[in-house]
Amino acid sequence: MRIPPRVLTVAGSDSGGGAGIQADLKTMQALGAHGMSVITAVTAQNSLGVQGAWELPAEAVRAQFRSVVDDIGVQAVKTGMLSSAELVRTVAELLDGLEAPVVVDPVGVSKHGDTLLATEALESVRTRLLPTATVATPNLDEVEQLTGVKVTGESDLPDAARAILALGPRWALIKGGHLPGAPVDLLSDGTDEHWFRATRHENRHTHGTGCTLASAIATYLAQGVGVPEAVGSAKRYVTGAIAAGFPLGAGIGPVDHAWQWR
Repeated sequence: MRIPPRVLTVAGSDSGGGAGIQADLKTMQALGAHGMSVITAVTAQNSLGVQGAWELPAEAVRAQFRSVVDDIGVQAVKTGMLSSAELVRTVAELLDGLEAPVVVDPVGVSKHGDTLLATEALESVRTRLLPTATVATPNLDEVEQLTGVKVTGESDLPDAARAILALGPRWALIKGGHLPGAPVDLLSDGTDEHWFRATRHENRHTHGTGCTLASAIATYLAQGVGVPEAVGSAKRYVTGAIAAGFPLGAGIGPVDHAWQWR
C-alpha cells in the first residue's frame, strides 16, 4: 500500500480557513501529501482581519511535535506563525538536528496588516529559527523587519537574499510580489540564483498566499524534489490558486487551494 509523503506544519490556526494551518493542510492534500499539524496559536480571523489571537503554551507545542514526529515521522516541515520568543526558541530546538527539510515562513504581518510576531521575538527568529531552515521564504516587509534591507526594486533582491542567507538558512526565497509590475521572486543559496516570474492576476482575493507557497515547497521537498525545482513547482501551483481566488465575507477572500480539481 502506497503511503503518501508526510508533511508537518507548525503554525497558527486561521478560523476563516484561508491561511495558517488550514491553508497548509489544504495545500498538502491538493499536492498529494499527508498533512499533519502542530498548532501554535488560535486566531479569531475572517476576511476583514484578525480580531484576536491566543498563543498555546510551549509545552503543548512540544507535545504535539513529539507525538507526530516520534510515531509517524515527517519528510518535510513548514513553520508559520510563531508569535513569541519562547515559541520561536521551542520550535527551533525541536527542529535542530531533524533530518527532514524545513521551510521557514517568517510570518510577521498578516495580509490585513495585523502584527503576528512580537518585536522581542525577532532576535530569536534571526539567531535560532532561520539557521534551521532549508529554505526561508520572507516577503519584502519581513526582509526589512529581519535585516533592515529595504527593497524598492528588482535590483535590490540579490542584496535582500544575501542578508537573509547571512542569518543561516541554506536557501533564501525573496518574494517580490509587492513590487510594481509582473511578480518576480529570487531564490538563492549564495552561489546560484534562480529567478521566478509570473503573470500578475488582477484579483484582490489573495489571503493565504504566503502560507500556501511555503507549504507547497515543503510538500515538493517531501517528494524528494530539489530546492529550485520544488520552488518552481510551488510557484506554478500558487499562481493558479491566486488566479482562482474567490470572495468570502466583506473583505479579502482566499486563494483557491483546489483550483486544479475544478
